[in-house]
Amino acid sequence: MAPAAQKKVKKSAETINTRLSLVMKSGKSTLGYKSALKTLRNGKSKLVIISGNCPPLRKSEIEYYAMLSKTGVHHYAGTNIELGTACGKYFRVGVLSILDQGDSDIVTPAE
Repeated sequence: MAPAAQKKVKKSAETINTRLSLVMKSGKSTLGYKSALKTLRNGKSKLVIISGNCPPLRKSEIEYYAMLSKTGVHHYAGTNIELGTACGKYFRVGVLSILDQGDSDIVTPAE
């Protein structure tokens, strides 16, 4: 991988992490697979973030529910441990559902 491409990947990971921390402070979100499915079924979820090491069956089920509810899905580059750390928690987070983005622009990024 070229140094410029590696820097861009690292920068995008940093931006998603800063946006996640802002959502956790000012917005509303639910952590976990079961609660993410509940919010998707109720149509309350705006964005679902799935960790990189989430099991394929679980990942496809979440993607299916998100497609039915017209919700965006983001595949987090890191593991569930790194996703939990990005959320400011001391435990693993496999799935994160964002209900209200708060002050962040994570749902509609201005690129």
